[in-house]
Amino acid sequence: MRVRVATSILGITAALLAVPACSTDTVGTTSNSAPSARTEKQADTAQQAPLLSSVVLATRMLNESDLGKGFLRKPERPDQHDDASVIGCPALSKLGGDAAIGGTLSFPRKAKAAFTYGGSSSEVSEELYSDSADKLSHGIGRIFDAMTSCPTYQVIAGGTPIDMASQKLPAPRGLGDEQWSQLLTFSTGGRSMVVKQTAIRDGSLLLIVSGSPTLVDRHLDKALTKATPAS
Repeated sequence: MRVRVATSILGITAALLAVPACSTDTVGTTSNSAPSARTEKQADTAQQAPLLSSVVLATRMLNESDLGKGFLRKPERPDQHDDASVIGCPALSKLGGDAAIGGTLSFPRKAKAAFTYGGSSSEVSEELYSDSADKLSHGIGRIFDAMTSCPTYQVIAGGTPIDMASQKLPAPRGLGDEQWSQLLTFSTGGRSMVVKQTAIRDGSLLLIVSGSPTLVDRHLDKALTKATPAS
């Protein structure tokens, strides 16, 4: 079965076509933990947290100075909403009827940035969104659940078949109110890319860090700290 999926949600499919053949990376150390427990009072507070504008979110993004020497920001490109076909993942197919995957993260309050490291194919990207806690949780949660329910599937993007493998990873301990993490392997035409993607919801803010597993592990805490400064 095929379902049309907006490739912009992954934010990394197109990058695979530009990396050297057989480019791989290793997974950094992760903590074994369950999502943070929340009391009813904490949940109520999250629901009432003020929403942040795109302008404010942009000021809370990591930059080259935060990341350190060797990082260069990639030029921003307009959001692409070209559809792709997903084959072999019923869970993703169920989300495709109302363009759920493409629309889920189309929150109007958002900021994005991507960086390359040391002139290599290693990259790390950051996305920030702001909306109600329920909308953020539901939006990102069902995508991660669907993707990790299918160990392997295939994406046809722009006529190019991309073999996918997904693996659910332990959620990072003690960060935000909810956490998700997965490892994705993209393979096509003799090229491969391993991408780690970790999402943290803290109140009305959602942080997604994707890219080289070691870079994601190294900069996740820093990204969350800058995105959620103490009031």
